[in-house]
Amino acid sequence: MEDPAYPPKADVLILESTYGDRTHRPIEESIEELRQVILRTFEAGGNVIIPSFALERTQEVLYILYRLWRERKIPRCEIYLDSPLATAATRIFEKHSDRFPEPARRVFRKKRNPFAFELLRYTLTRRASKKIPSDQGGAIIIAGSGMCTGGRILFHLKANLPRPESSVVFVGYQAEGTLGRRILDGAERVEIMGSIVPVRANIVRIEGLSAHADQGILVDWALHADPDLIFLVHGEDRALAALAERLISHGYSVHIPAWHETVEI
Repeated sequence: MEDPAYPPKADVLILESTYGDRTHRPIEESIEELRQVILRTFEAGGNVIIPSFALERTQEVLYILYRLWRERKIPRCEIYLDSPLATAATRIFEKHSDRFPEPARRVFRKKRNPFAFELLRYTLTRRASKKIPSDQGGAIIIAGSGMCTGGRILFHLKANLPRPESSVVFVGYQAEGTLGRRILDGAERVEIMGSIVPVRANIVRIEGLSAHADQGILVDWALHADPDLIFLVHGEDRALAALAERLISHGYSVHIPAWHETVEI
């Protein structure tokens, strides 16, 4: 989607802080990191499993994979989008390519469709999903839910987490208490659909592909709003504290509300 516009002058700003304590790598570096994971995994004979949110994150990942394929930077392979919801969202994106950033609009003007290229397979039915060779190798499988709390991704994780040759690539935030977070935090085994599954696959986090802004972008956005008061929400304690400290250093009044706290403005 298009980059967010700067806000007008505000009296009060409510600002998310998911990545308020860190700086993302540049997008091109993140794409190269994904490419290297794909190459290493295919060389080892495994699959690349990508838990992804249905709206926007999936479409960006598909566009990146299309780019890598068109530029001959990844080998021929099967790419599966195994999510009916993400498929429906992708069809909506296709109808509104005029809202994309200019590089993506140029692709569509050339009558090329990054959501319908020759490597990509959509699996809408449960039967089609079960036919994906998840226990073999050489495939990229994108499925929800993005935090691995349910959905078809569970079947692919169950098949691939025990395989050292496979990779699980997280491209979105993983909240505390979710299966995705436990995997990221280095769990040696996890429970999936009633079974204890060992975690031997290569686990990768590429934060530069996340939809959440990093500290620098959040601070820049807040500076343009220039509010009298900033409320920080949607973040873990460390991220909240780091972003608050940075904003206070710019002279702003910052408040981190407590659970169920009521604030009069």
